[in-house]
Order: sequence, then C-alpha cells, then structure tokens
Amino acid sequence: MARRHRLLVLPLLLLAFVVGREAHAVETLSLGTVAPKQSIWGKVFSVWETAIQKKSDGKLELKVYFNGQQGDDGTMIGKLKAGQLDGAAVSSIGLAQIHKPVLALQMPGVFRTWEAFDKARESVRGDFEKAFAKEGFLVGFGDLGRLRAFTKGVVIRRPSDLKGRKVLSFRNDVVGPTLFQVVPGASIVQLSATEVLPALRTKSLDVLSAPALAAEQLQWTPLLDHMGADSNVMAMGGLVWSKKRIDALPGDLRTILLDTGLVAQAALRKRIREEDDKSFERLKEKMTVVQLSEDDKRAWKDVFTKLIERLKQGTFEPALVDKLLGMAG
Repeated sequence: MARRHRLLVLPLLLLAFVVGREAHAVETLSLGTVAPKQSIWGKVFSVWETAIQKKSDGKLELKVYFNGQQGDDGTMIGKLKAGQLDGAAVSSIGLAQIHKPVLALQMPGVFRTWEAFDKARESVRGDFEKAFAKEGFLVGFGDLGRLRAFTKGVVIRRPSDLKGRKVLSFRNDVVGPTLFQVVPGASIVQLSATEVLPALRTKSLDVLSAPALAAEQLQWTPLLDHMGADSNVMAMGGLVWSKKRIDALPGDLRTILLDTGLVAQAALRKRIREEDDKSFERLKEKMTVVQLSEDDKRAWKDVFTKLIERLKQGTFEPALVDKLLGMAG
C-alpha cells in the first residue's frame, strides 16, 4: 500500500511543479538602443519597463539594452531580422534598413517646422506601416530633434566651405552621400552613431549634423566649438518590433505592450522637442553660433534643390517626393 501511495503521489507532485511553472511563466522582450540610460530616451524607456511589469503583474518584462550594447542601428536591425532581438529604437537611417522611402522625410530644406513635418509624416504613415508589416515588423515613429551643423575649429556658412573638410556621413544613409555629389570636395567619413565620439577624440571629423539634444547626451558637444543657428531637417527615428514575436504574445500581454508603448511614444515626442530646444539654448552659451546671411541661405537652397532632383532619379519614387514637397509648400 505504501508503495502504491508513493507511485500516486509522484505524478501529482510533478503535475503541481509543471502547473506552478506555467502559472509563473514570464514573457521577456529585448529592446536595443544606442541611447544612454541617463538620457531622456533612457529615462522614458526605464519608466516603460516598470509600467509593463506592473500592468502585467510580472507576466511580461521589457529588458532594454542601453548605450549600444546590442550594436549600432544597422547591427540591431540585422539582429531583429535574425530573431536575436525583439525590438530596437533606431534613427531614420535604421528604419531605412527596412523601408528606404522613410528617408524621404529627411530631405534637407523641405520641412522647417514640426507642424509641417507632422502633417507630412501623418500623410504617409499608413503606407509606411503597411510596408514595415510586409517585411515582418511593427513600427512606431518618433523624433530626435532639429538637425543642426556642428564643427570643430572651422566655420561653415556656405556649401563651398565644406571643401577639404572631414564631414560625417552616417553609415547606410542615402541622402548624405548624394548631397556630397552635389557639393564635391569634402572628405566623407562614414561612421555609425557609436563611432562618432572616438572619431571626434582623434580629430578624424571636422563637421557633423545632429540634433542639439542628441549631440549633447551622446557627449559629442565638448569636442565641438561651433553650432549652426539654422535647421533644415526635423530628425526622426522610430521603434521597431519583430511582428512575429509580438503576435506570439498572449492577447492581454500584447495589448499591454502596445498600449503602454503609445503612452511612452507620446511622452517622448513631447519631451524630445522641448528638451532639444533647451539643449540648443544651453549650447548657445558654450559654443560659437553661426548665423547665415540671406546669400548663404540661397546658396544652400540651390544645393538642396539639386539634391532633391537627384534623389527623385532613382533613390525615391518621384510621386512620394512631389507629395512631400507639396505638403511642405
């Protein structure tokens, strides 16, 4: 009888163990970003991690890898495609690794206000989301700030001032290299965002373009001394998820992730725009601000017009470019 009792109890114990494990099973999502943990992006992502854990009663966890631990934008997109990463917060150049037309929104000289940019982005958002879904991704668009020119030891007012300068062109970008076809003479240095700081330290760069907030929080600004007053691009980024991975989540957990994600996205958009303006004001006290004359602005406008015409000749669909130009007025 004792032996029979043991034989009955053992399966029950095993069943209780398995059920207990299933009851406490935790879904963990990995998210990569080059942003530092103490940056605006990092702080919002940290709050998002906590919100997801609380709302899901610990059933869903978001693990954010900061400071480029998962690599640069291109590397993270590669890991997403290989199933080695669930999500990534990337720049427009990272987004373009999935759907290149996204970069049409980053053509210089087209959008000069957030209002105009928002209207244009909203007009193409549906088409872009479908294109990302077709490639196996969910996407949410965000902002990085107003793109400005930063230099070290040189003043750039006109396109001709770039001649002989070491100018940053982010790796995998398609707009920057085309610009330097229109403005020859610059020495193009192709880097990812994680490689910029070492290049500045070794004086391998003279000129780069970035939002004031991003340049400040990535610690580039102490190695730069001039900043442009004008901005010709509303820099954007986005959050991309593996659609397969998100679709595999239980329905309630998927809803929690997406709903809290929308809140985080809205918080980031508001804070980034405000903090980018504040960053610009802070840097004005530390750096020489380069003001362009009307003649300087006309020279850049001519260059941007030529650039856009080239981009219409094979990089972007002419209809998309014309639509965005029309919305920008």
